[in-house]
Amino acid sequence: MQAPIAVTIPDAVQATGMSRTSIYEALKRGDLSARKAGRRTLISFADLEAYLASLPAYQAGA
Repeated sequence: MQAPIAVTIPDAVQATGMSRTSIYEALKRGDLSARKAGRRTLISFADLEAYLASLPAYQAGA
């Protein structure tokens, strides 16, 4: 089975481990983009991966 091309907010929360609030804040800042399909908010899986890749790397002791 191949990866989905878009996910809903609850699916994005589950896939990334981020909170729902963090995802909505990233959308509000424009760091992450979404599309509306009726009442559903969909985030492109590629956009979600790109957003996660853009986050700073963890540095122990910093």
